[in-house]
Amino acid sequence: MSVCIASLNSGSNGNCYYIGSSEEAVLIDAGLSARETLLRMQHLGLDAGKLKAIFISHEHIDHVSGLEKLHEKLKIPVYITAKTRRNCRLKLQSELVHSFVKNEIIQVGKLHITPFSKSHDANDPHSFVVSCHNLQVGVFTDIGYACEEVIHHFSKCDAAFLESNYCEKMLEEGNYPRFLKSRISGKNGHLSNQQALELFQLHRNSNVKLLLLSHLSKNNNSAETALELFKPHAGDVKIVVAGRDKATALYTLQAQRSSVNDPSPLFKQPPQQLSMF
Repeated sequence: MSVCIASLNSGSNGNCYYIGSSEEAVLIDAGLSARETLLRMQHLGLDAGKLKAIFISHEHIDHVSGLEKLHEKLKIPVYITAKTRRNCRLKLQSELVHSFVKNEIIQVGKLHITPFSKSHDANDPHSFVVSCHNLQVGVFTDIGYACEEVIHHFSKCDAAFLESNYCEKMLEEGNYPRFLKSRISGKNGHLSNQQALELFQLHRNSNVKLLLLSHLSKNNNSAETALELFKPHAGDVKIVVAGRDKATALYTLQAQRSSVNDPSPLFKQPPQQLSMF
């Protein structure tokens, strides 16, 4: 029994995350073009026919720019709150659009998706935890700070996409105007490398095996900077940076159980790191 996960893209130029079992899968956000989304899935050996739903976290363009065309092509349900949908102003097939309420579990085949609210400068922002085979994978991006909801759900995850948006020193010394610096670093903005590390150190699940650092800023961060901060504290957790211009490899979480009440999730690394472009 396993769960496969990959970032198809992560950053202000587009966000899209794949989480699935051997039978069905969902996308969290659709910030890539439909063509690029499906192309990157194909390069990872993923069958688009297994996609059963798309979940939208909020209305910002880097999370919804590909939604309309992808929805039109795949004709699968879209889960999006009414407030977010109004702000997106996208043409979607109404019969395939479903709203959701925070902390109410949505079942998609054997996948169970829990939406939860977060602090971000959007109208009705949510993040998600996807559960399957007693494994939990969370998407924790576009978060101003680690509120109680974020801490609660992060602490239960066996793997997570965790925002590590900016280096505080690079942001402060950079050429962004002061209002933009304040917006990014404020409680409705994004998590810094240091804030993400503190969440990881203080609240990670003892079983967590994989952490994908996500939504890195092009101008105020770098993969090397984020990894240098995290790796001394990683222990046996694999740390991966989700890139702005390509997909990650496809990673598999394998659940091995010594008994029904004693799950022991294990991380299974793919045989090679795929490079698409």
